[in-house]
Amino acid sequence: MDIQEIESAIEGILFASGDPVSIDKLCTVLEIDRVDMDKIVQNLSDYFRFNRRGIQLIRLENSLQLCTRPEYADVIRKALETRRQPMLSNAALEVLSIIAYRQPITRAYIEQVRGVDSSGTVSNLLEKELIEECGKLDVPGRPTLFRTTPTFLRAFGISSVEELPDFSGIDGEEGDQLSLLFSTQQVDG
Repeated sequence: MDIQEIESAIEGILFASGDPVSIDKLCTVLEIDRVDMDKIVQNLSDYFRFNRRGIQLIRLENSLQLCTRPEYADVIRKALETRRQPMLSNAALEVLSIIAYRQPITRAYIEQVRGVDSSGTVSNLLEKELIEECGKLDVPGRPTLFRTTPTFLRAFGISSVEELPDFSGIDGEEGDQLSLLFSTQQVDG
Protein backbone atom coordinates (compact mmCIF):
# COMPACT_ATOMS: atom_id res chain seq x y z
CA MET A 1 0.00 0.00 0.00
CA ASP A 2 1.14 3.53 -0.65
CA ILE A 3 1.04 6.22 2.05
CA GLN A 4 -2.32 7.61 0.88
CA GLU A 5 -3.89 4.14 1.14
CA ILE A 6 -2.37 3.59 4.58
CA GLU A 7 -3.70 6.98 5.79
CA SER A 8 -7.14 6.11 4.42
CA ALA A 9 -7.03 2.68 6.05
CA ILE A 10 -6.06 4.19 9.42
CA GLU A 11 -8.86 6.74 9.12
CA GLY A 12 -11.36 4.01 8.22
CA ILE A 13 -10.27 1.69 11.04
CA LEU A 14 -10.42 4.45 13.65
CA PHE A 15 -13.77 5.72 12.39
CA ALA A 16 -15.30 2.24 12.38
CA SER A 17 -13.93 1.44 15.83
CA GLY A 18 -15.11 4.55 17.63
CA ASP A 19 -12.81 3.49 20.46
CA PRO A 20 -9.04 3.85 20.81
CA VAL A 21 -7.06 1.35 18.71
CA SER A 22 -3.59 0.19 19.71
CA ILE A 23 -0.78 1.59 17.54
CA ASP A 24 0.89 -1.83 17.65
CA LYS A 25 -2.29 -3.45 16.28
CA LEU A 26 -2.45 -0.90 13.46
CA CYS A 27 1.22 -1.59 12.62
CA THR A 28 0.53 -5.32 12.50
CA VAL A 29 -2.63 -5.04 10.41
CA LEU A 30 -1.13 -2.54 7.97
CA GLU A 31 2.25 -4.31 7.93
CA ILE A 32 4.33 -1.22 8.65
CA ASP A 33 6.91 -0.46 11.34
CA ARG A 34 6.41 1.90 14.26
CA VAL A 35 8.65 4.65 12.82
CA ASP A 36 6.66 4.79 9.57
CA MET A 37 3.40 4.61 11.54
CA ASP A 38 4.41 7.60 13.68
CA LYS A 39 5.22 9.65 10.55
CA ILE A 40 1.95 8.72 8.84
CA VAL A 41 -0.09 9.44 11.99
CA GLN A 42 1.60 12.83 12.37
CA ASN A 43 0.84 13.67 8.71
CA LEU A 44 -2.80 12.61 9.10
CA SER A 45 -3.15 14.58 12.33
CA ASP A 46 -1.57 17.65 10.69
CA TYR A 47 -3.95 17.30 7.73
CA PHE A 48 -7.02 17.36 9.99
CA ARG A 49 -5.66 20.35 11.93
CA PHE A 50 -4.42 22.35 8.90
CA ASN A 51 -7.68 21.89 7.00
CA ARG A 52 -9.73 22.70 10.12
CA ARG A 53 -11.68 19.47 9.82
CA GLY A 54 -14.48 18.62 12.24
CA ILE A 55 -12.54 15.63 13.53
CA GLN A 56 -9.11 15.21 15.01
CA LEU A 57 -6.74 12.32 15.46
CA ILE A 58 -5.67 12.00 19.07
CA ARG A 59 -3.03 9.85 20.73
CA LEU A 60 -3.94 8.26 24.06
CA GLU A 61 -0.73 6.76 25.42
CA ASN A 62 -0.16 3.86 22.95
CA SER A 63 -3.49 4.11 21.11
CA LEU A 64 -5.11 6.34 18.52
CA GLN A 65 -8.69 7.57 18.21
CA LEU A 66 -10.71 9.81 15.93
CA CYS A 67 -12.76 12.35 17.88
CA THR A 68 -14.74 15.44 17.10
CA ARG A 69 -12.98 18.74 17.68
CA PRO A 70 -13.84 20.28 21.07
CA GLU A 71 -14.80 23.62 19.53
CA TYR A 72 -17.76 21.90 17.83
CA ALA A 73 -19.09 20.19 20.97
CA ASP A 74 -22.01 22.59 21.47
CA VAL A 75 -23.26 22.40 17.89
CA ILE A 76 -22.84 18.60 17.86
CA ARG A 77 -24.89 18.33 21.08
CA LYS A 78 -27.59 20.50 19.54
CA ALA A 79 -27.61 18.47 16.32
CA LEU A 80 -27.82 15.19 18.20
CA GLU A 81 -30.25 16.61 20.77
CA THR A 82 -28.22 15.49 23.73
CA ARG A 83 -28.25 17.48 26.88
CA ARG A 84 -25.05 18.84 28.33
CA GLN A 85 -23.60 16.55 30.95
CA PRO A 86 -23.08 17.98 34.42
CA MET A 87 -19.63 18.91 35.61
CA LEU A 88 -18.01 16.75 38.24
CA SER A 89 -18.63 17.69 41.87
CA ASN A 90 -15.83 19.28 43.87
CA ALA A 91 -15.40 15.99 45.77
CA ALA A 92 -15.08 14.06 42.50
CA LEU A 93 -12.55 16.57 41.16
CA GLU A 94 -10.56 16.30 44.36
CA VAL A 95 -10.51 12.48 44.27
CA LEU A 96 -9.71 12.47 40.56
CA SER A 97 -6.79 14.83 41.06
CA ILE A 98 -5.40 12.71 43.90
CA ILE A 99 -5.61 9.58 41.73
CA ALA A 100 -4.14 11.32 38.68
CA TYR A 101 -1.05 12.46 40.57
CA ARG A 102 -0.49 9.43 42.84
CA GLN A 103 -1.63 6.48 40.74
CA PRO A 104 -1.87 3.62 41.29
CA ILE A 105 -3.52 4.40 44.62
CA THR A 106 -5.86 2.80 47.16
CA ARG A 107 -9.14 4.24 48.40
CA ALA A 108 -7.68 4.26 51.92
CA TYR A 109 -4.91 6.60 50.79
CA ILE A 110 -7.43 8.86 49.06
CA GLU A 111 -9.47 8.99 52.28
CA GLN A 112 -6.34 9.70 54.30
CA VAL A 113 -5.51 12.70 52.09
CA ARG A 114 -9.12 13.97 52.02
CA GLY A 115 -10.03 13.13 55.61
CA VAL A 116 -13.47 11.80 54.62
CA ASP A 117 -15.06 8.62 53.24
CA SER A 118 -14.61 8.57 49.47
CA SER A 119 -16.27 5.29 48.49
CA GLY A 120 -19.26 6.96 46.81
CA THR A 121 -17.06 9.36 44.89
CA VAL A 122 -14.75 6.55 43.76
CA SER A 123 -17.81 4.57 42.59
CA ASN A 124 -19.05 7.60 40.63
CA LEU A 125 -15.67 8.01 38.91
CA LEU A 126 -15.60 4.28 38.10
CA GLU A 127 -19.10 4.55 36.61
CA LYS A 128 -18.02 7.49 34.46
CA GLU A 129 -14.99 5.41 33.41
CA LEU A 130 -12.58 8.18 34.44
CA ILE A 131 -10.78 5.71 36.72
CA GLU A 132 -10.41 1.95 36.77
CA GLU A 133 -9.26 -0.82 39.06
CA CYS A 134 -5.72 -1.88 38.22
CA GLY A 135 -4.85 -4.63 40.67
CA LYS A 136 -4.43 -5.22 44.37
CA LEU A 137 -1.82 -3.89 46.79
CA ASP A 138 0.32 -6.69 48.21
CA VAL A 139 -0.48 -6.05 51.90
CA PRO A 140 -2.94 -7.67 54.32
CA GLY A 141 -6.50 -7.15 53.13
CA ARG A 142 -5.26 -6.68 49.53
CA PRO A 143 -6.92 -3.30 48.88
CA THR A 144 -7.82 -2.41 45.30
CA LEU A 145 -5.58 -0.02 43.38
CA PHE A 146 -7.03 2.67 41.10
CA ARG A 147 -5.64 4.60 38.14
CA THR A 148 -6.95 6.99 35.50
CA THR A 149 -8.23 5.75 32.12
CA PRO A 150 -8.05 6.80 28.48
CA THR A 151 -11.47 8.42 29.07
CA PHE A 152 -9.78 10.65 31.68
CA LEU A 153 -7.06 11.60 29.19
CA ARG A 154 -9.64 12.36 26.50
CA ALA A 155 -11.83 14.39 28.88
CA PHE A 156 -8.90 16.58 29.91
CA GLY A 157 -7.36 16.86 26.47
CA ILE A 158 -4.03 15.23 27.25
CA SER A 159 -2.15 12.28 25.76
CA SER A 160 -0.68 10.96 29.01
CA VAL A 161 -0.58 11.83 32.72
CA GLU A 162 2.97 13.11 32.21
CA GLU A 163 1.37 16.18 30.61
CA LEU A 164 -0.32 17.17 33.88
CA PRO A 165 1.14 20.30 35.50
CA ASP A 166 3.96 19.57 37.94
CA PHE A 167 2.95 19.54 41.60
CA SER A 168 5.43 18.58 44.29
CA GLY A 169 2.74 17.10 46.53
CA ILE A 170 -1.01 16.87 46.84
CA ASP A 171 -1.62 17.19 50.56
CA GLY A 172 -3.47 20.06 52.22
CA GLU A 173 -3.75 23.28 50.26
CA GLU A 174 -2.02 21.81 47.23
CA GLY A 175 -4.86 19.29 46.94
CA ASP A 176 -7.25 22.25 46.77
CA GLN A 177 -5.11 23.73 43.98
CA LEU A 178 -5.41 20.48 42.04
CA SER A 179 -9.17 20.52 42.40
CA LEU A 180 -9.14 24.04 40.94
CA LEU A 181 -7.06 22.80 38.02
CA PHE A 182 -9.53 20.04 37.20
CA SER A 183 -12.62 22.17 37.89
CA THR A 184 -11.84 24.27 34.83
CA GLN A 185 -12.57 21.26 32.64
CA GLN A 186 -16.03 20.16 31.47
CA VAL A 187 -16.28 16.39 31.81
CA ASP A 188 -18.97 14.50 29.97
CA GLY A 189 -19.82 11.23 31.56
